[in-house]
Amino acid sequence: MTGFLVFGVVFGVMLWAFARFARWAKHKGIGGGIMGPIDEAWHPSADRFRRETTIHEQRVLPPRPGDDRYRP
Repeated sequence: MTGFLVFGVVFGVMLWAFARFARWAKHKGIGGGIMGPIDEAWHPSADRFRRETTIHEQRVLPPRPGDDRYRP
């Protein structure tokens, strides 16, 4: 019985650590690099969307100084 309790506690701590790491990776924006191979194999549409988003972000020009004002 003690072995099951130890296993449950260790398993719970591992799940908590993975969830915390996932939140950290998502907050930092590095989840795509980690999840890329998994998305490519198990969720191809998410992988294509991630690649298209990356390409779009590279093509968009940053705003020029003075373009942030509203002009009627």
